[in-house]
Amino acid sequence: MKQDFFKYQAQTTPHPLAMEISYAKGSYIFDTDGKKYLDFVAGVSACSLGHQHPRVVNAIKEQLDKYLHVMVYGEYIQKPAVELTKLLATHLPYPLEKTYLTNSGTEAIEGSLKLARRATGRSQIIAANLAYHGNTMGSMSIMGYEERKQAFRPLIPDVHFICFNEEKYLQDITYRTAAVILETIQGGAGFIKPKNDYLKKVKERCDQVGALLILDEIQPGFGRTGKLFGFQNYNIVPDIVVMGKGMGGGMPIGAFTASSAMMDQLQDNPKLGHITTFGGNPVIASAALATLRELTESDLMADTLEKEKLFRSLLVHPLIKEIRGLGLMLAIITDAAEITNQIVLRCQEKGLILFWLLFEPKAVRITPPLTISIEEIKEGCDIILDVLDQIQGRKNKL
Repeated sequence: MKQDFFKYQAQTTPHPLAMEISYAKGSYIFDTDGKKYLDFVAGVSACSLGHQHPRVVNAIKEQLDKYLHVMVYGEYIQKPAVELTKLLATHLPYPLEKTYLTNSGTEAIEGSLKLARRATGRSQIIAANLAYHGNTMGSMSIMGYEERKQAFRPLIPDVHFICFNEEKYLQDITYRTAAVILETIQGGAGFIKPKNDYLKKVKERCDQVGALLILDEIQPGFGRTGKLFGFQNYNIVPDIVVMGKGMGGGMPIGAFTASSAMMDQLQDNPKLGHITTFGGNPVIASAALATLRELTESDLMADTLEKEKLFRSLLVHPLIKEIRGLGLMLAIITDAAEITNQIVLRCQEKGLILFWLLFEPKAVRITPPLTISIEEIKEGCDIILDVLDQIQGRKNKL
């Protein structure tokens, strides 16, 4: 299987971890040798309810017996998609009420950029340095990391970059600007939170010049920060909110939500302003609906903040310089990329899955399922501390 993996399946890096998966359940993944791994990554923030959550699995099975794909997005009335978008509207602040369902977060980003240009009649998009919004051409155009995109130029024009959390750049938002797009919490940059009412000040500047604010909630969204969406922690309502990852309970989905007046502009002049074949797929929408119901009907979101406190209290070590993030969107920051690499690789050997962040080589990702237990958090942190002690011992010998 490993030979076929490398021969037939396209790779994204020269050295993938190449763990061969047998099955996954709850907070654990099992390889084909029967080894058990505690999952502190959750499919890069995607498996909000862990693996094989019964409510999600049952929703999928029920829909499988009814129908699968029947028509391109937006033409037929399909109950799972309608109920999902309706429930989202009840948990979002006004005027965020109409949702376009897509297949992934990056596709939702593409749709949000198109909507902003359509609604404002302007072309300039402002994004942040070290931003990551996906990897399709439009999303890559607003990626604030030249090394990752220079090989694919030319990208879409009229994109301008500012520095996240630096207010002096607010004047770069002008009457030419269609939209400012920001991650509510910068992910690839190292889980950087907004400070000093930064998002609120960006929104005020956007309102002054008639630009739109798009907030990318693909990582913080769906309970990971203690609220359904991260922006709800910062007393702000964006014009467009983009979501994905944890929305589907492990199934592939994305969406963007705006006011009805704005979203309706994709219907005409031109027709089919944004179109997708499989967006709103009934099986995927059923999984997302079950995920949203579980999150909003349980204490999982509130518990996220208590679990954050536990992580912070346990992960105290000389090699840990700080822990960034909010809720169960956390990053251990070390002194050097080599230390981070050792932590990730050695923890996997000891049965704990960690991962890297895109643009911060000193960061270790900790984004476990929201369903992770106190005992599992302690188990994983013990492994991390044990590995850190080993690394420190080796450094001291040198």
